[in-house]
Order: sequence, then C-alpha cells, then structure tokens
Amino acid sequence: MTSTIDAAEVDKFDRLAKEWWNPKGKFKPLHKFNPVRLKYLRQELCQHFGRDERAEEPLKGLRILDIGCGGGLLSEPLARMGADVVGADAARTNIEVAKIHSAESGVPVDYRNTTAEALASEGEMFDAVLAMEIVEHVADVDVFVGACCSMVRPGGLTVFATINRTLKAYGLAIIGAEYVLRWLPKGTHEYDKLVKPVELERAFAANGVHAREPVGVFYNPLKDAWLLSHDTDVNYMIVGERPQSVIGASVQRGRP
Repeated sequence: MTSTIDAAEVDKFDRLAKEWWNPKGKFKPLHKFNPVRLKYLRQELCQHFGRDERAEEPLKGLRILDIGCGGGLLSEPLARMGADVVGADAARTNIEVAKIHSAESGVPVDYRNTTAEALASEGEMFDAVLAMEIVEHVADVDVFVGACCSMVRPGGLTVFATINRTLKAYGLAIIGAEYVLRWLPKGTHEYDKLVKPVELERAFAANGVHAREPVGVFYNPLKDAWLLSHDTDVNYMIVGERPQSVIGASVQRGRP
C-alpha cells in the first residue's frame, strides 16, 4: 500500500510534541478548539449508536481510533467517556508525550506509533475512526481516506475535521492565524494540501461510506470560543457512515 506519510510534516510535529498539553503554548488554538469538536463528536456518536449523552460514560463499549492523535487531546476525553480508544500517530515523540500524560492522568489509552495504512493492513476494525486535523498533513489523501474507511465496521462512522481549500481559508486560517495573529507556527498549513468537502465526499463514496452534510466551525472573538456554523468555507467537520446492509448484501449474494 502506498504510504500516506509526509516525512516533513511528521518531523514538524515531532519538534512541537512537548507543547501538546500546555494550554498557553503553541497548541493554544487547539485547546480552544477542543471543546466544540468534543461536543460534536459526543453528539454524533451518541445519536448514531443510540447512547444517552447525559450518561457518565456514554461511549462505553465503543472501540474508537483517533488517527493522528498528537499528544492525546481528543483520545483522553473520549476514553473518559468510556470508549476503548486507540490513539495512533506517525510522530514517535507525540506518542511518547501522550503515553506519559495518560499514565499521569490515569486515563487508559492504547497509544501506538504507527500509521492508518499499517493499522488497516493488520485488519484492525473500529466502531468509529476519527481523523481530526490530520488529512491536510498526509502525502496521499485518497490512500489515507481509503485506509480509514476500511477500518470502519458496518454500521460505524468515520469523522474528519480539516480546513477547506478556499481563498477565505487561505486568508483566515493561514495568513491570519499563522502570520498575523500567530496562533500557529508559520508553515503549519500549506494551501495546496487543504481539502475541499466534495473531495472527501468522493473519497468516502469510493470506499462504500456515505457522507453526511458537513458542518462548519468558526471562531467568535466576542465569546473567545469556537462555534458550529453552516459556513464550511474555512474549518469544517464531516461524518461518513458505513451502511449496516453491507454484510447482509454480501451474504445474499453468496459472498464470504
């Protein structure tokens, strides 16, 4: 299988690894972004799997892959919600930092220094595969999406969060966030590597996954918080669902 690893991108985040859990450090924007994406994930996963969002561990029993997990900012909260979480990242230092924080916080997460295609080749399967703020950093989007989709069990979900490839996104997410406001280190994102929603929708469809309507995310400076929006021109999240009927259809056709 073609590798999705972009060595330069891995090295970039490897150097920043020790900053992951510092809410005032170089990943401060991600700490501010975390609440809205966690709320969205909790809502989508609970609705899809028929869980009570108000429960102490609403995701108990679900096996979830957080690919490109970084230092574990999503993996740990999902594990606290009861999920059996595998956090995977190609940057070795990220995984080392994530493991240390997991041990200190007492939240068990199965962290692995590996890639999506390696996990897929091992036959790993999950109720949900999350690729949050990672697809814009891979070398081959189609191969990466294919690997992620192949690990979604029938009836399961995959959720991607990324930045749209628009002039508006270039102005706000790259020039504004990296060069003017300096929320992120310069060079964190490359415009040509950004991915449009329609491109993810096509990639999902090519792998037997049905894409739901994407939802936008925007920063409200008055509330100093990220909020959901109908505007997907800059940041957006999108859910893909693998139909339950895949197994039934295969059996009816006499396939293994």
